[in-house]
This record gives sequence, C-alpha cells and structure tokens, in this order.
Amino acid sequence: MSDMITADLVDLDLSADTKEAAARALAERMVALGRVTDLDGFLADVAAREAQMPTGLDGGIGIPHCRSEHVTEPTLAFGRSADGIDFGAADGPADLIFLIAAPAGADDAHLTILSSLARQLMNTEFTDALRSVGDAGAAAALIRGDEVPAAESGAQGASEGASEGGQRGQGAQGAERAREDTAAASAAASVDAAAVGTEPAPGGTPGGTPGTTAPSDSGERPFRIVAVTSCPTGIAHTYMAAESLENAGREAGVEVVVETQGSAGFTRLDPAVIAAADGVIFAHDVPVREKDRFAGKPTVDVGVKAGINRPGELITEVRGKAERGETTAGAPAGASTPVERGGDSGEGYGTKLRKWLMSGVSYMVPFVAAGGLLIALGFAIGGWEINKAPSVMEHFTWTQVDSWGALLFQIGGVAFQFLVPVLAGYIAYGMADRPGLVPGFVGGAISLTINAGFLGGLAAGLIAGGVVMAIQKVRIPAAVRGIMPVVVIPLISSAVVGFLMFVVIGKPIAEAQEGMTDWLNGLSGTNAILLGALLGLMMCFDLGGPVNKVAYTFATAGIAVANPSDSAMKIMAAVMAAGMVPPLAMALATTVRAKLFTPTERENGKAAWVLGASFISEGAIPFAAVDPLRVIPASMVGGAVTGSLSMAFDATLRAPHGGVFVVPLIGNPFLYLLALAVGVGVTTTLVIILKGMRKPAPGTATTDTAGTLTAPAEAKQPVAA
Repeated sequence: MSDMITADLVDLDLSADTKEAAARALAERMVALGRVTDLDGFLADVAAREAQMPTGLDGGIGIPHCRSEHVTEPTLAFGRSADGIDFGAADGPADLIFLIAAPAGADDAHLTILSSLARQLMNTEFTDALRSVGDAGAAAALIRGDEVPAAESGAQGASEGASEGGQRGQGAQGAERAREDTAAASAAASVDAAAVGTEPAPGGTPGGTPGTTAPSDSGERPFRIVAVTSCPTGIAHTYMAAESLENAGREAGVEVVVETQGSAGFTRLDPAVIAAADGVIFAHDVPVREKDRFAGKPTVDVGVKAGINRPGELITEVRGKAERGETTAGAPAGASTPVERGGDSGEGYGTKLRKWLMSGVSYMVPFVAAGGLLIALGFAIGGWEINKAPSVMEHFTWTQVDSWGALLFQIGGVAFQFLVPVLAGYIAYGMADRPGLVPGFVGGAISLTINAGFLGGLAAGLIAGGVVMAIQKVRIPAAVRGIMPVVVIPLISSAVVGFLMFVVIGKPIAEAQEGMTDWLNGLSGTNAILLGALLGLMMCFDLGGPVNKVAYTFATAGIAVANPSDSAMKIMAAVMAAGMVPPLAMALATTVRAKLFTPTERENGKAAWVLGASFISEGAIPFAAVDPLRVIPASMVGGAVTGSLSMAFDATLRAPHGGVFVVPLIGNPFLYLLALAVGVGVTTTLVIILKGMRKPAPGTATTDTAGTLTAPAEAKQPVAA
C-alpha cells in the first residue's frame, strides 16, 4: 500500500462527530492531493454505498468506501477520533476510520486495498499502535507496513534475546506472519463481503491456504459453508444477501465464503474451498452460473431475499442436511445447463421458469435505460417531430440543435433494436448456458422482423433454450463432440428456432402482441386507474425483487418502440412514480418522527432521499428488512395511490428511468409530482402510525431522538406488589 496512503492522508485528531463529516474531512485530503476530482460527487458515492449496509466493524473500526468515477487512483485515508463516530457497528462507535477510494471499475484494486488492510486489522498490536501513535507520518508507515508496532517489536526482542535496536530479525517476523496467516485471508473475505459487499479475492479461502482451516481451541474445525448470491440487477440484493450470510456465519461460529454473481461479473471460488466445504447455500433469483461445481454436497436453494431476511435459518438448515447426509446429485452426463446441474431436487418448473425469465430481464434492463433516455433526450432537445428527421448520415449540422436531437434519438433507436434479441438470448442462456445464446439472439431478431415484439422474444428465448437442452441430451460420438458447441448446436438450434418463429408460432404471437397493444390503447377511466393501482402495488411489494421487475418490464416493453402509444407512456409514468414512493417515504418518516427509528435507520434515511429521487426502490430495503410487516404494507398502499393518481392525471413518460431528474420529459409534470407527493404522504403516515403502535418488549431499552439509549420504563418505576 506504499502508494495508497501518505502522511498527508492521515488525520490523528479527527474532529468530526458524524460519519458524513468524517468522510468529508478525509476526502478533502484526497482532493488536495488530486486523487479525487469531485468532492461532492465522491461523497455521494460513499453515501450510496453506506445506505446499502453500515460499514462499521467490531473493535472500534469504520471502513467507509466506494468505487467512484471521481477517483483517479486507489487511495486510503486514515482518521482517529477521540470521541468515536457511529458507523453502525454492534459494539459501538468507531475511533479508527479508514476511507477507501477506488476508481470506477477497479475491482482488483479495491480488493487489494481491503485484503491488505484486513490482514493488518487482525493484529491487535497494530490497532493498539494506531491508537497511541503521535505522528501522522508514523501512522502512515504503520498502515503501509513499513514499521512494526512497538509491542510486536518487544515480543520479538524477548524471543531473540537481542537489544532493543535490533529486534526485527527475519525469524521472528516469519513466526509472526505464520501466526497471522490462518486469519488473514478470512479477514479479507469477511471485510470484503460483510462490510463492503464485493467478491473475495481470487483464491481466497477461509483459512488462508486453499482447502485448509486453522483448528479451533477445542481442536475441531468449524463447519464450512460456501454460498452464491445473485439477483436480476446484480446490485443491491446480491451484496446484501452476501453480507447477511457472512454476519450470520460469524455469529454461529461457521465459516461462510460467498461468491457474489453481480452485475460486474463474478470471481469464482477456489475449487479447493468448494471441495473442503461441508454445505452450500444458493440465495438467487437468476440461475447460478457453473452450478455443477457445487454438486454432491448438502445444499439449500432459496431466493435472494431469504438470504437477506433469514440467513441464520439457512445456515441451520444446511447443517441439518449435512448431519442427515442429504446431498445433491452430480451433474448428469453430457449436460451443461446451469439449471439442471445441482440445486434442490424438489425445485418446481415454475421456479425454474421465473429464474430463466429474470435472467433475460436482467440483461435487457441496461439497454432499456440507455435507449429510452437517449430517445427521451432527443425529443427534449429536438422537439416532438424529431422522429421524422432524416438520418444523421445524410444531414447533420454541428451548429443546429435539431441535428443533435436527431443524433440522440437515432442512437437510442438503435439501442432499442437490441432489446428483444438480448431478452431472448439471455433467457436461452439462463436455460442452456452459452450454447443457448446464438439461437436465442436469432429468435429474438426474427421476433422483431415479424412484429411479434416483446411476447415473441419471450417465446423465442424459451424455445431456443429448450431446443439446445434437448440437443445436449443426445449421445454424440466422441469424434464429433469437439465441434458440437461451435458448429452443430448453433446450426441445428438456429434452424429449428427460425422455422418455428417464421412458420409455426410467429403469426399467432404477433397477433397477440397487436391485441395487447390495442388493449393498452383502449384503457381509459376506471380501468386505467385500477391498472395504475395494481402496478403500484407490484412495484412496492418486494422493492426491486421479481414482482417489482415484472411490473417494470411490463412498462418498459410498452415504450420500447420508436413511437410508443400514450397508454404505454402513462403506464411507464405510473410505474416510475410508484417505485419512488417507498424510499422517499422512509426518508420523510425518519425526518418527521426520528425517535421511532434507530440511529442506523436515520442515517439510511438521509441516503434514501437521493435513492428515492433517482427511482431506486432498493433504498427502502434496510427499513423493510428490519420491519417488513409495517414497512411493506404501508409502501404498497402509498404506491397504489400514486400509480392510480398518475394514471388519472394522464401523466406520460418516455424515459424508462431517471426519477425526478427526467421531470422535464414528463407530460403533466405538476400533477405527476402531486401524485408522487400524495403517495409518499400516505406511506409516511401509515409507517408512523404502525410504528407508534408498536410496544417495546419488557426490559428492553429504547432510543431517544438523539440516538442515546434510555432505560426501560420498568427500571424507572417500581412495580406495585
């Protein structure tokens, strides 16, 4: 870490009293050195990460961090607080604060910083030395590893019988390093997955050496679990489930190593770690990639939200299966489909179908967002006639605003042409892995050609995946197997899918698509209001989960054309408004009645303002995870109110994302914002009422508005005999 921290990045008298102020004070040092280019932008990225899960660790340590486009190089800043700062750790405030900044996309650099820092934090002499060091340069040297803590040096001197000035011999250092090795890699994985929400470094193992674990004090090694988490978007739920499982594992004395298969890809667990594991947990809403790696072990297979809400139960369940000897079957011969390999034998077809569809949707959503926003910007810049502009290849004037509007519109139109092929291709991928991509994309492209649209893409993806799965079950001579994935499977599957789409089912699907479009165009009055309420309920039911994604996909499918109908744009407006309600309502509730919420929830409420305004429903997850029976029903009521009012006000929206930042692109924007405000007010009121009715358990402490603990009422007044 020699280049990551210097004396200028150390503050031994950090005077901040909140984690936001601490992050700002340390970030200002990064700005002064040119390592952060935009202070406010970087702090917004830090706050967004903090909103997902607090970054405090036991032992008085806080590790705020983020990957940000405003960071020029991986940087670590350190601050020491005399009074302590609340970073959400269970054991209280943190006095040692490490601000980690990594460039956007620099996953390896991010993990390197965390792994190196975690190794040192495992050494109590190191943290004690940081608490007592009196010079910024010396503190930076300690963190870099240039100096050995005084207590450690003394121990080495005693063992070697050397003088105080010569106590850093290689033998003692090697012994000390060996003592730490058993915990170092586990610490890196724990800090990374539990406090940060990213994948363990490649090859990282619970015991520092692949497939080995340091024995416990009793001489018995702990139970080992490997887990995989994933969700349709690969952003919030994926990493929150990983953190929950890691935390629950530590509480239960179980080693848990998580592979997060997120939107940025995934780092495969070391095969030795998987081989040494006693059980497997899959918490996922899209198919687990390379699932056959985990075959033959006791396995629990659930949705990603179960990993967030009840990790302790999952650990208990997999331990029970291990005790009973229940294991999954090995991969069937010749099979290479991610769904058929491993997993619970009792998993129904409906569950598999949902995972296949969510796989396609998760890859399609970025195309929807990019294409939709570009088209909307094209209309905003060039006017509503911009769709009739000639190709910019034929006419483009640098000084004309209309030319730039036409350029954005036409780029967005090209992006939209990928929606159906990507949907179909990755549905097939979810079913049959990479061999399904070619026939899936071909079928999706044919769907566009015959005007079968979104429904045609769904059918094409399922057909392509099914055809490839059928081909893979056929016994093939050894001489031909080498060309199967490159030539035979793409050729046969594409021909079969093309025939079925063009000749057999294409026309009925196209007619069904046209009928659905006509139905949407005919919606008015009560029917439109009821549809808005239903979509609002779905958007707020699981806050970014599968039901939320179904409603969002339904809306985006309607506007995924160059000239969407008014009804389709009304549906998109209602869906986005309803999705903004839960986080904004939680933010408002924590402001209006702060005493009903914990200090951590109040901090999350500050970030929820930004997340809600940006149409990120996941901003309400920290509240729903703690109190689902009050937060989710209240959110659904407010979402239904907002969705129905948006439809009643005839608000329209061409952009599939953006929240309040695309208000200029909304039809009837003032009434739209009114619908949003009413829904937020309804949810806020219900949450406050429901939480106000909650009675604390006898003998438990409550939290006042300042976040300080107050003795229970029974302790203040004697109970009459």
